[in-house]
Amino acid sequence: MEKVLIENAMVSVNWLSANIGASNIVILDASIPKVSLESNEFVGLSKFQIKNARFVDMKNIFNDYSSEFPNTMLSPGEFSKVARKFGINNDSAIIVYDEFGIYSSPRAWWMFKSMGHDNVAVLNGGLPEWIKEGFEVEEKILYSGNKGDFTARLKDNFFKNYKEVLEAISNKSAVIIDARSHERFKGIVKEPRKGLRSGHIPTSKNLPYSNLIQNNKMIDSEKISLEFSKKIKDDESIFFSCGSGITACILALGAEIIGINNISVYDGSWTEWGSKLELPIETDEMD
Repeated sequence: MEKVLIENAMVSVNWLSANIGASNIVILDASIPKVSLESNEFVGLSKFQIKNARFVDMKNIFNDYSSEFPNTMLSPGEFSKVARKFGINNDSAIIVYDEFGIYSSPRAWWMFKSMGHDNVAVLNGGLPEWIKEGFEVEEKILYSGNKGDFTARLKDNFFKNYKEVLEAISNKSAVIIDARSHERFKGIVKEPRKGLRSGHIPTSKNLPYSNLIQNNKMIDSEKISLEFSKKIKDDESIFFSCGSGITACILALGAEIIGINNISVYDGSWTEWGSKLELPIETDEMD
């Protein structure tokens, strides 16, 4: 089957099934454990994967483990080395998914886009939708195939640091949107990570990532547009934040789906901001 070029930020399981034989298709399982709201303990991961998928350890491999904060983006050089280990080439058509439908896969999608690779998409509904539709799975195995030739080409403005967020607050150059729950945003519940203050970044607005998800899938574009219209005006620059840089990328995915392009992700997110005592916080909702 000939090579494919991915035209959208998200594809359906039916699309993947129809194109899974393409010579340049690479399926990445970007699942990470998820904190259970009931027990506050990590749940997952499944022992199954989409057939021929390659499990990438987003917590320990596709991540700068030398950083003091979780889920920190790799340098271009390190990113290239890791991508090559998983057989990813410069012409690969990458489909990323996770075991919760839409959770950590947008983070992997955003990482590849930040490194200049646009031939990448999120699988809508992930593994649950794939299984629901009766498509083939197999027991999860570690990738041991050929290395790829991927070369990262870093793009500007995909990720922001706390100094750039402070500057945006000062000169009102961007809208900051927080993907955490209302309760965490308002500071009325404790943060799941020890040592973090509760509250939110001053001037930020709250759009819980869960507002964009229904039955493990992204809501349709009209509903996404409605959610964003409540928070932003046309042509405003947007910085997305969350707990540790994962679910902020769900908002980034939603923004791209509806054609909003002037977006960035605050990589350190609340894990960094809430731990730095010199950074200001607020506990009253600002939207």
